[in-house]
Amino acid sequence: MKNKDITRMEKIQKRQVYSKYQLNETQLQKHPMDMFVQWFEEAEAQSTISEYYTMSVSTVEADNCPRTRIVLLKEYSSEGFVFYTNYDSRKGKSLSVNNKACLHFFWPDMQRQVIIKAILEKVPVEQSDQYFAERPRGSQLGAHVSPQSEIIPNREFLSEKYEQLNKVFEGQTIPRPDNWGGFLAIPYEIEFWQGRENRLHDRILYRLSDAGEWGFVRLAP
Repeated sequence: MKNKDITRMEKIQKRQVYSKYQLNETQLQKHPMDMFVQWFEEAEAQSTISEYYTMSVSTVEADNCPRTRIVLLKEYSSEGFVFYTNYDSRKGKSLSVNNKACLHFFWPDMQRQVIIKAILEKVPVEQSDQYFAERPRGSQLGAHVSPQSEIIPNREFLSEKYEQLNKVFEGQTIPRPDNWGGFLAIPYEIEFWQGRENRLHDRILYRLSDAGEWGFVRLAP
């Protein structure tokens, strides 16, 4: 098949009308985490959303450029949001220098987004140990196999190391690597975005005050 000529700007003409839901002040919860739980559970109940627990995490790297990747939300509470990763990965190294990050949930079938500014800290080692022990054995091995974000020679490097470690740990409990664990994202801003007709979307922004109280404002779309 002949390659398409992309030397000129390609316009994307597709549009979607956002009209399923609305977000009025009377619907809001006092605490944004209660609002998040409501939306999260509604996304979970939607049969068309298979991975409602996926979120993007944006960190700032040494060149001052943000870098974004998709991770899986594994736990949440009134404190914040927890995901697990290799602490020596690019996001782990970025967070060791600048522990602020932006989290983002997008549920297109519900025409909703949640945008979260947060301060991240490592969860206690006991919590990481407990979660690691609950992971499938293959995922446990994968955490040992992958030098996440480092350059590797080829795919076979991973496959061969996996087979080697599978034999090393045969019949044994696989320990959590010291450089693998959870981050807790403690929010100080949470925006709830609901798509509306004519691009006049609803945007409600919760902010945490210096006194530790949450308040909200409405933003223009």
